[in-house]
Amino acid sequence: MMGISPQIEHRLFSFISQNWRGKPLVSHEVIVNLIGATTTHTGLEVFARLDEGSYPKDVKVSNAELAAVRLESHDFHPEWNYRIKPRVIP
Repeated sequence: MMGISPQIEHRLFSFISQNWRGKPLVSHEVIVNLIGATTTHTGLEVFARLDEGSYPKDVKVSNAELAAVRLESHDFHPEWNYRIKPRVIP
């Protein structure tokens, strides 16, 4: 499974983890099906699909590029919770 970078909404991760508990993750199909079968106590259902796109590896981001990202921290655990705001185009 190396190289797979799933995009999982962080607020759903605990529910997905509970659904996975004890099940061997032996294939992409199993993983996608387990994620897709996840629900929350409030009735939220999860949609999952495998992204078979090809993405570049080892992309380097300079300190200046990273500093230019507009992050808006949340009051609760700002080190984990933030919003990426759009760039301001001069």
